[in-house]
Amino acid sequence: MTNIPETGRTPRVQIRLIVIQILVLSLLGTLGGRLWYLQIREGDAYAKEASGNHVQQVVEPAVRGSILDARGVPIADNETRLVVSASRTDLLKMKDDGKAVLTKLAKVLGMKPAEVMQKVRLCDAETPQPCWNGSPYQPIPITDEATAKQALQIRERAEDFPGITAEPEAVRRYPSPGKANTAQVLGYLSPVTDEEITKAQDTDSPYLRSDQVGRSGLEREYDKELRGKAGVTRYEVDNLGRVIGQAEADEAQPGANLVTSIDSRVQRVAEYELNDAMKEARKQFDDNTGENYKADSGAVVVMEAKTGRIVAMASNPTYDPNAWVGGISAKDYKKLTGKDSNYPLLNRAIQGQSAPGSTFKVISTAAAVEAGYDFDGRYPCTSSYSVGGQVFKNFESENFGPINLGRALEVSCDTVFYGLAHREWQRDGGINPKKGEPKDYFFKAAHQFGLGKTTGIDLPNEVTGRVPDRQWKQAYWEANKDAWCKTGKKDGTYVEKISYENCLEGNKMRAGDEINYSIGQGDTMVTPIQMATIYAAISNGGTLYNPTVGKAVVSADGKSVDEIAPKSHGKLPISKTTLAKMDDALAGVATRGTAAWRFAQVGWPQEKIPMHAKTGTAEVYGKQTTSWFATYTKDYSIVMTISQGGTGSGASGPAVRNIYDALYGVSDDGTINKKNALLPTPQKGLPKVRTDGTIKSPKVAKDPAKQQRVSQEGAPKPEETTLAATVGQPTSGNRNTRRRRRRRGSRRMCT
Repeated sequence: MTNIPETGRTPRVQIRLIVIQILVLSLLGTLGGRLWYLQIREGDAYAKEASGNHVQQVVEPAVRGSILDARGVPIADNETRLVVSASRTDLLKMKDDGKAVLTKLAKVLGMKPAEVMQKVRLCDAETPQPCWNGSPYQPIPITDEATAKQALQIRERAEDFPGITAEPEAVRRYPSPGKANTAQVLGYLSPVTDEEITKAQDTDSPYLRSDQVGRSGLEREYDKELRGKAGVTRYEVDNLGRVIGQAEADEAQPGANLVTSIDSRVQRVAEYELNDAMKEARKQFDDNTGENYKADSGAVVVMEAKTGRIVAMASNPTYDPNAWVGGISAKDYKKLTGKDSNYPLLNRAIQGQSAPGSTFKVISTAAAVEAGYDFDGRYPCTSSYSVGGQVFKNFESENFGPINLGRALEVSCDTVFYGLAHREWQRDGGINPKKGEPKDYFFKAAHQFGLGKTTGIDLPNEVTGRVPDRQWKQAYWEANKDAWCKTGKKDGTYVEKISYENCLEGNKMRAGDEINYSIGQGDTMVTPIQMATIYAAISNGGTLYNPTVGKAVVSADGKSVDEIAPKSHGKLPISKTTLAKMDDALAGVATRGTAAWRFAQVGWPQEKIPMHAKTGTAEVYGKQTTSWFATYTKDYSIVMTISQGGTGSGASGPAVRNIYDALYGVSDDGTINKKNALLPTPQKGLPKVRTDGTIKSPKVAKDPAKQQRVSQEGAPKPEETTLAATVGQPTSGNRNTRRRRRRRGSRRMCT
């Protein structure tokens, strides 16, 4: 073995030691430089960031703005209540998930333990109401009706109620001034969800976990303006949670106030008259079905003819929007959404769709003139009209002989429009249309009148209705062909025969389709707001306005007033000459036609307040007839409809007449008493804003509907009262006037 000299190892060892020393020194230098950078160069920035890791936020909810009627009367505002809330986060830290605490809380509040526990559970696809659909990290309100004694018990025994708070808070209130409910127009609030918070975090109006947001009606449409901005105070705390200073504070900014065009007095009258008309309809016997009319739902719209502003809008069945305040109970939720509820949350004025019946004939008249038919020509009004072995009858088989289009509107002659529509169908090529685009005047006119699309009203979830033109028929056939072919039978029941025919040629425009369509029957669907817009346009000279409820947004301090100007979405496809003739014919409906027994024959001052009307009775397969009554003066358009209510002038007519009586102060004998008139001309200006930002509000009568009935009989008016005393339910009122009008006149013209 060869020995290596010891002196040969020394240079290599020394080199290694030097390398290690260099590496160690480099690492120390790097660490030193980094320490200098963090502590000296960027020390202040990181100190601030570290401080931010120990910052707690305290949120002060913004006071939501009020919703006011056109005179400044609050129809949605706030009141201070004692709210008892639970922190779900704190409860879940307990061994029993807080069940013991919630049970004790239920005893103090006089509630059932199960009811309290339901309030704090989170909503999901499998959890029914009541449940919490807001953020799980914000306090969950158990009740907003706690007494001072209950709140004191909770606060004095805080150790027995960990995670529970009892604090005074501003809570939404729907005061129903003068018993005007206005539920579907106002809407309601509920807590913001985590999903909504995430979606809005990068917008100019982010949500906080404590926010309540509008879910329907004006509360939803103007949520951003009404909500305001919550205040946030940030406190510096140490690692033990003790406050060591205030970092930053943003003051809460209250929401703006919304002034609407609603007149709460007229609103109350409209609600009362609609409800009363439905009750009266249920007393009437239906010869076609052998039972009384069901009158299961209805709607009425009162609109300014020259602006499209909504003065009143009622939907029935209705509900109390206060049921949602503080969290809705299981019992109330079932009443509003259950199978037997008839869905009162629906605003049937903008979401209720049905065939319009003869109120549609103004559109068919315009279409006929556009197609080249003379308005003053002579057209046979026979008792029936036959097409291919099928007989289409006039109402009660009336026969008026040859008449012009104006007279056809007055007496609502179906067969005149049958003949015109059938002739146009033949000109377009019949069942197999000619090459190129058929003229389709009757369908095009409906679209030009604004049907088949929304009116643009400033309320959410408006529906479009339906114009059953060729494009719709083709799409509908493609969607339903398989089902029709499967269930249809050539010699089966009526429904099976219809399915059989639809299977074969449901995509083709048949003669019967166009004939039914011409009088507002068949597959045509409209909403009350669409018809009110159309009749308002006839009144104002042809302008189709976007209906609006909001009139102005006023800042909380009153310094900023943003008025909402009327907007138009089109003009009627009618010449001034034709429009004038149609206007005269619709006046004839009220003086010598199907609505005369509701106006001219029972003391309406036609010379002073020219009334125009059109009655409608729409047939619906499997149901009783739908009542329609469309009217206008130079100031207003009023449209009412009652599902399964009977004829237009029979069911809706008296109620519409009574609303006009209230507006103009018309007495039973036809005289006008201006002192009794609620709104003889539309409200033009805005209510007065005080220097402190509050809006001046007049006193409110206990019940304008009842007052109107009494004043018509000549009795003294009830004393006026303040807003605080106006919450209540509808009363029966005096029906003598209404009943007299029902007994007078001939039902022969009742359509």
